[in-house]
Amino acid sequence: MLSNTSVQQCPYAPVEGGAEDAATARARKAESNRGEPTLAFDRNTPYVDYVGIDTLLDLERPRTDEPAESAFIVTTQVMELLFPQVQRRWEAARDALEADDVPTALAALRGACNAQDVLNSTWGLLSDMTPTQFNRFRDAFGEASGFQSYGYRKLEFILGNKSAAMIRPHKAMSGVAAELVEILERPSLYDAALRLLGRRGLPIPETVTERDWTGEYEPSTEVEHAWLRVYEDDRPGNDLFLLAEGLLDVAERVTRWRHLHLMAVKRTMGGKPGSGGSNGLNWLARNAEKDVFPELWSLRSTI
Repeated sequence: MLSNTSVQQCPYAPVEGGAEDAATARARKAESNRGEPTLAFDRNTPYVDYVGIDTLLDLERPRTDEPAESAFIVTTQVMELLFPQVQRRWEAARDALEADDVPTALAALRGACNAQDVLNSTWGLLSDMTPTQFNRFRDAFGEASGFQSYGYRKLEFILGNKSAAMIRPHKAMSGVAAELVEILERPSLYDAALRLLGRRGLPIPETVTERDWTGEYEPSTEVEHAWLRVYEDDRPGNDLFLLAEGLLDVAERVTRWRHLHLMAVKRTMGGKPGSGGSNGLNWLARNAEKDVFPELWSLRSTI
């Protein structure tokens, strides 16, 4: 939400009762500037106010003199900013599927993939960090761990990788815990897709479409057979086939994210214990091996 200061600073904000709209004001400004950018402002530029640049840059607060710590902090902060972008698109796709609106779901999944590509690329900022560089600031962040990211936990829950125990780290943050519980108790993105298949007449068991949503999804032979029937018609007009491939695009990027995380940890700290209390590398390796939307992968061995 923009502050009142930001709105007042913007020269094109609509004025109540004014005859000139923002587009007209922009055209008039460009004409008066003879096509050149505005260079004079009484205080902060509108750009600084709108984006919150001063606040944003102030959030980079390294605790050591190690230069690599800055890249570590910025990378983590960028990831946290991108998690909600992915979340909103996945939730939009889930809700559209629950409403039998496959085109809207596909558009949301495409947008999610774009956001995921940007998210995955952020690991590149840490790709050249050495163990010695990491060791120079590792003790400064204590028990802080990406495992404690509630933004990332929301994504895992929406995918169907659910566990009520994973809410415990956030119990002291009542608002966050409540949001996680809400996502935990709702059908996941994949659940919504399978419920749609069931409504379309495909043989999805009721134990899948009406299960306890708080539990982690378990692969089903019946579900794989249902997806196989979808793949029998791979014409562009088959919206369920397009949905299957759209979901797989998402799943592939999630797996890539997990693998990049694993490689970043392996390169910077090897098999040493993680800061969050886990065995670090082994924990990430097990997570990277989990298939997202499993039957969409397993069916490829039988087609």
